[in-house]
Amino acid sequence: MDLRKIKKLIDLLEESNLAELEIKEGEEVVRLSRVPKGTVTVAPAPVAMQAAPVAAVPVAAPAAEAAPADAGLPAGHVVKAPMVGTFYASASPGAAAFVKVGQQVKAGETLGIIEAMKMFNQIEADVAGTVKAILLENGQPVEFDQPMFVIG
Repeated sequence: MDLRKIKKLIDLLEESNLAELEIKEGEEVVRLSRVPKGTVTVAPAPVAMQAAPVAAVPVAAPAAEAAPADAGLPAGHVVKAPMVGTFYASASPGAAAFVKVGQQVKAGETLGIIEAMKMFNQIEADVAGTVKAILLENGQPVEFDQPMFVIG
């Protein structure tokens, strides 16, 4: 199923009062669900169990003294990963990368792809400018909120 169709389905779900939407197209199935606005979900509190006393372990320096996560990045807007997955710089293994350092991009232009659960999600520029840094290698695993690109 085309990514544009999936985005349209997401928009349809957001605009409606539906909590869940499932579409079958041939053998492909897309199921979207959400928690209705105003609903609060509470996860059960974890139960702590300790079988034996634990020796005191020195604690590392407070996090406030640690350098910020974005330290060392060029100045500019940082595009962060919206999900966990695998980063791909191009649409297919032999194709040219979507963007290169020094390239001008417009807001909404595709910067790369993150594969998550067999779904390919386009990562788009949220601002227009020049790509100052590409912080990931093709095929590299990416974590949620990990810096991916710097646009200045």
